[in-house]
Amino acid sequence: QVQLVESGGGLVQAGGSLRLSCAASGRTISTYPMGWFRQAPGKQRDIVAAIGCRGFSTYYSESVKGRFVISRDNAKNTLYLQMNSMIPEVAAVYYCAAARSPNCGAETAHYGSWGQGTQVTVSS
Repeated sequence: QVQLVESGGGLVQAGGSLRLSCAASGRTISTYPMGWFRQAPGKQRDIVAAIGCRGFSTYYSESVKGRFVISRDNAKNTLYLQMNSMIPEVAAVYYCAAARSPNCGAETAHYGSWGQGTQVTVSS
């Protein structure tokens, strides 16, 4: 079982940037399918980006495509989410997750290990 710990959340002004980190332990994630999700108050948890699922190298939701970048540092066993040109609508708790298998996609059910989340707030 992989353990995931997110960090890097905080308050940023609209138009600014933030980089989230997800440190993994218990398993090497260098080639493992991983994802970033977010959940705003009163809303369901939705995918933001994924990497390494069978069928695509990276995946982005339409709302973040072109502004967010998912990546990983194999030496640090860490997953990242670079968020640029941020708008208030992206404010949420962000979670990283490890997929159950390479046959993964956008659904939360495809992911079996989750971090505790990190809060991202965007001021207008």
